[in-house]
This record gives sequence, C-alpha cells and structure tokens, in this order.
Amino acid sequence: MRKLLLACWCCLCMSVATADTIVYPRHQATHDPQLDYVLAVLKLAVQKSGKRYTLRQSDIIMVQSRAIEELARSNGSIDIIWTMTDADRETRLLPIRIPIDKGLIGWRIALLPPGRGELFSRVQTRQDLKPYTAGQMHDWPDTRILRDSGLKVETSSSYEALFKQLATGRFDYFPRSVLEISQELASHAELELALEQHIVIEYPAAFYFFVSRQRPQLAADLQRGLEAAISDGSFDRLFHRQFDPVLKQLQLEKRTRIHLENAWLPDSAPLNRQELWFAMPAPAPALQR
Repeated sequence: MRKLLLACWCCLCMSVATADTIVYPRHQATHDPQLDYVLAVLKLAVQKSGKRYTLRQSDIIMVQSRAIEELARSNGSIDIIWTMTDADRETRLLPIRIPIDKGLIGWRIALLPPGRGELFSRVQTRQDLKPYTAGQMHDWPDTRILRDSGLKVETSSSYEALFKQLATGRFDYFPRSVLEISQELASHAELELALEQHIVIEYPAAFYFFVSRQRPQLAADLQRGLEAAISDGSFDRLFHRQFDPVLKQLQLEKRTRIHLENAWLPDSAPLNRQELWFAMPAPAPALQR
C-alpha cells in the first residue's frame, strides 16, 4: 500500500510539474536574435498573470514549420511558439492577439553581400526592387508576401545557410526585421555583410505568442498577463529599453519606405488598438506608386 501511495504521489507531482511548465522551441540560429527579448516578454507576462510557470527550452532544434506541427499535435513536445500570424496558424493554434513586436516584424532592412552596400542607392519603389532576388526561409510568411508583390525570392531550409549564401552571391539581398538585423550582422561579422542604408520595406504584420489548443488556460493566463503589462506601462518600458537604441541607429525616418500588402494578415489583428503598434515619430513621405 505504501508503495502504491508513493507511486500515485510521484505521478501527481509529475502531472503538476508538466501543467506548470512552458516548453518553447530551440531555434536553428547559432545566436537567436529574438530569444532574449521574447523570453523577457514571456517572463513579464507570466509574472503579471499571477500564475506560476517554469520556462524550459526544447531539447530538439526546430525550424518554424516543425515547431508549428509540434504545437498543433495533441501530445506535442512544446507548449508555445512566437511567430508571425496568418489565418492558417490561427486556425491550428491558439493565438494571443497582442503583437509583442509592435508590428516591427514587418519593417525590413536588407543585408547585402560584402562590398555591395550601395546596391539599392537608386531604389525608390517596389518596381525598382523587381530585378533583384531576396533570400528567405521556405516556411516564413514573408516569402509569400514578397512573392505576392511580384518580387523574386530564393528559399532555403537552413537559417544559418542564408547568410553564407548571401555572402557568396546566391541571391542579392536578405530582408531582415529591424528588431533582428543588428544582432544578426554582429553574429555573422566574419562574412563581412553590408547593411543597406537607403530603404525600408514595410508591410503590416503581427508577431504573436501561439500556444497549443490543448492549453487554453495557458493562453488565458498569458493574455491576462500581457494586458496587465500594457496597462501599467511595463511592456512599453521593456520594448523601448530593448529597441530604442537600435531604431535610432537604423534611422528609419530617413529611409525611403516601400510598402507591400499582406493578404495573409487575419482580420482579427487588433489594428484599432493604436497603443499596440509602433509609430514612427517623423516618417518619410510615401512615394506614389
């Protein structure tokens, strides 16, 4: 009887531990440019939720499509991902509809091959971009957005390979989010890639937390925690502390903005909540196209 009670107690403890753990995927990147900030937001949401959760990274490296498949399974090995939203993802997973990036995942600056920093010096419109080929991961929503706009895209199944392929001239440019590009440039310094100085490609996009449909309580807790952090200003303080120096360095207001449509952004995106989105203090005037 004592052994049976002990076994039942161990099972109960394991169940509780599992229920209170949030497992997130391990990225392909040698230096994941999103991880520090996203984990800080996730920890803030947990803290503000009033619930106790332990965060743990998966043992297995996952590309984005693999992570989505894992999360969609009823017995998947992860509990949460952070990624750009689209209708398919919102159907298969539980979205927490707060753009933790303030929409800046859709603001893109190009990395260029070594010695070609002035490649886009005369680019001012989407039409001007059409002769050039972008590099992207095969399972990123950005690939579809660029192609929908008539732009050429070369894809890869390896995130790290994209930087090497750019350096060797397999494609012309690698558009990266303004939230990622500085860290990525630094972590691939040996490739001597160039930071494009003249344009910013911009399309409406939202970067959400998604959780498994098997864990609606986790979704509710994180939604509550994020809303609390927005209300008391702690979310904005975290965002500005992390990104204001980067955004100042990139000088978005001085760049020519090339706007692309995003047909994949669901109507459920909270575009009417202005406090959730990045607003550039002095945007450059958009050109007529």
